[in-house]
Amino acid sequence: MNESKKMTATNRAILIAAFLLLAGAVSYALWRDARSAAGVPAGMTAADAPPSDRLAALEARTRSNPGNAEAWTALGAARFDLEDYPGAAEAYERAVALAPKSAGLWSALGEARAYASKRDPLPPAALEAFEKAIALDAQDPRARYFMAVKKDLAGDHRGAIDAWFALLADTPQGAPWEADLRRTIEQVGAIHKIDVAPRLAATQARPLKAEEMPVAARAIPGPSRADMEAASQLPKGQQDAMIEGMVASLEAKLKADPSDVDRWIMLMRSRMTLGETAKAALALKDGVAANPAAAARIKAQARMLGVPGA
Repeated sequence: MNESKKMTATNRAILIAAFLLLAGAVSYALWRDARSAAGVPAGMTAADAPPSDRLAALEARTRSNPGNAEAWTALGAARFDLEDYPGAAEAYERAVALAPKSAGLWSALGEARAYASKRDPLPPAALEAFEKAIALDAQDPRARYFMAVKKDLAGDHRGAIDAWFALLADTPQGAPWEADLRRTIEQVGAIHKIDVAPRLAATQARPLKAEEMPVAARAIPGPSRADMEAASQLPKGQQDAMIEGMVASLEAKLKADPSDVDRWIMLMRSRMTLGETAKAALALKDGVAANPAAAARIKAQARMLGVPGA
């Protein structure tokens, strides 16, 4: 991927961390819908899978350096992207054993365990991981989301909605989970006849902080210091191969579901970080064409990223 050579080491690490965040974005509503429709997670397709050599390289890295938490973290994220949730949970378990003070790793483990469960949407092992994440960082968004899911499953639907609204108020503008979070609030409200429309209209994601705004892909909230360090410690060749596979997977998923606005924004961010401005402009055009109702949001994100034509 020639364009990736233009990236600084920092931007390369930021982009990988952003992909990790997108892969782990909260998506309980999507999980619940898929389970109710099919009973089991959707099978992995060749189009969804990143290059096999990328996964093989990550697995080889854990074998050669089994005491490296970052290697297990990268493997867990790659397996999660392939929808191998039991495999992702196994890798994250190895990671948290080596880095038990990382809230982000615990919440990633909890999500993988939840997705791996075929019957219980929030099995005890997943809940235990989310509780550990909250104990380490009460603001961890993924753990907060799933702790609200716990309330919903226990019958405290208003309490769950209140917790999701609190998370929405703390969510940075453009965060990958914002749209899913709003959809979850709408769906749970509709199911239980709770009017959430006025609060949704009044509750906006918080403005981005100054340090979140300046550079393409820098406005991506969420990756922890551990995530960034893990990405930066991969050899450059592995980073480039990982990014290439992630972008290819992202494009394949958009072909299958062009209605996913967050992925269009992620694709624009990726292209701009890679220096592929023409492809970023094309992503803007295609994203707006596929989602005319979300055109204002897509264009606003494109302007923030400096996409030509925005």
